[in-house]
Amino acid sequence: MSKQSVKILGLEKKYGQQTAVKQINFEVKKGELFGFLGPNGAGKTTTIKMMTGLLEPTGGTVEIDGYDIWKDPLEAKKKIAYVPDQPNLYPKLTGWEYLEFVASVFQIPSDHFKERGNKLLSIFGLTDRADELIEGYSHGMKQKIAICGALVHDPDILFLDEPTVGLDPKSARNLKNLLREECDNGMTVFLTTHILEIAEQMCDRIGIISDGNIIALGTMDELREKDGRTEGSLEDIFLELTGGDDQEAVIQEMAKEDQSGDSL
Repeated sequence: MSKQSVKILGLEKKYGQQTAVKQINFEVKKGELFGFLGPNGAGKTTTIKMMTGLLEPTGGTVEIDGYDIWKDPLEAKKKIAYVPDQPNLYPKLTGWEYLEFVASVFQIPSDHFKERGNKLLSIFGLTDRADELIEGYSHGMKQKIAICGALVHDPDILFLDEPTVGLDPKSARNLKNLLREECDNGMTVFLTTHILEIAEQMCDRIGIISDGNIIALGTMDELREKDGRTEGSLEDIFLELTGGDDQEAVIQEMAKEDQSGDSL
């Protein structure tokens, strides 16, 4: 676990006069399940797009297993898979054809692909729907086939942006179990989520970004210690660090005013 799978140095993104990500630095270790959290507009998706080579940074570097994602894109991208929050799939392919396409891009041997593909389809309950066109899939099914496609070539590093959105509870649990198993076998997983309970249960370490800055980084125990706590949920820590407590207090105060107005 000592080797770094991902190394971020001085990563920055500007849009005109606005700085969306402000020279952030962190590392993700091999075999780690890393959670990346932040309020809406904090810079999460911008960061993950720069890390996967989809958005060119204004400054700084992203190293994937020692390869700079912008200087050695082919070598770096061989090692990663990325599932965005809104997967862009090929609607006229069946689920199985989509997996075959991904396997062909990464030159996966046929026997290994069939074994891996069938296992993933089974985990997500898609075996009986694999021969149907993706255009007929529900949002949840599209999310699941996208995850299967990302995992079918056994990437070294898997990036997931809000992976449980649209998944039913059983599929979400299966995904959590699968990610834990993959990390225990050496895969590195970098995920963003708004569901703090999932991050607290799953992740080895957590990074919190707010207004383009990394404001907290560590295990749950380390985050509690930094926040001066001996216990407490990730939600408590997150709201305190990002100012969510203030917003919550305003909402509660408004609710009280509404109730007092109703009683007049």
